[in-house]
Amino acid sequence: MDDRIAIFGIGLDPLDMTQAIDRLLSWIAEPDYASRYVVTPNVDHIVKLRHDQAFQEAYNDADMVLVDGKPVVMAARLLGVGLPGTVPGSDLLPALFAASAQNGGVSVFLLGAAEGVAERAAENIRRTWPWVRVTGVYSPPMGFSADSPATEMALERIRVLAPDVLAVGLGAPKQELWVHRVRGRIHAKTVLCIGATIDFMAGEKPRAPVWMRRTGMEWLHRMVTEPRRMVIRYGHDAIVFPWLVMIEWIRRRRKAP
Repeated sequence: MDDRIAIFGIGLDPLDMTQAIDRLLSWIAEPDYASRYVVTPNVDHIVKLRHDQAFQEAYNDADMVLVDGKPVVMAARLLGVGLPGTVPGSDLLPALFAASAQNGGVSVFLLGAAEGVAERAAENIRRTWPWVRVTGVYSPPMGFSADSPATEMALERIRVLAPDVLAVGLGAPKQELWVHRVRGRIHAKTVLCIGATIDFMAGEKPRAPVWMRRTGMEWLHRMVTEPRRMVIRYGHDAIVFPWLVMIEWIRRRRKAP
């Protein structure tokens, strides 16, 4: 963690996809179930982090912090901070599955998405990466939190199955807050906070075309496909994030010798 880059009030690990996967595989190869967890900040996360102390603490304690959003990378470069690129959570899990073939595969537990969706994602995972063992799935009820009775059920299932990877798709900041609160009780080697990835893998939600992802336009695709949820979010972020970039620029100018 010593090589993290401090920007926008958080520390970012300057890793590309290959480096991130190598680190995950090294964690999985270890015998202990340390529940090391990964978060992937995008613009919306950075906006939310400003006024959410619990969210900040979850980020500060994360074992790996990978940049998800292309606008974050571009803003960092404008500020003179070099990052190797994005490692989106929705690409991280498939890349881990693919890379694990050389090590005999991994086991994964899917936590999140609506009833039946995680099951369809599990079927697609088994079909696409037959060396990956989906040991279990759980779609939590409405109101799911670290204090809800359903958490005890989820943790017990995870304890019995002891997966290499716990993939948590509850949306931010809910997923990060949940993992941070119960981390000491999660019997998994690594935990990935992956947002809508389970929905994508199930075919429940369409991914943006590759060209939109590469050019940082995935937000537009999601706004068009999920207007009721995304228009307000992205509209708010589009107003706030440039101000945060300006504030970060001023802070860095003042610290410069």
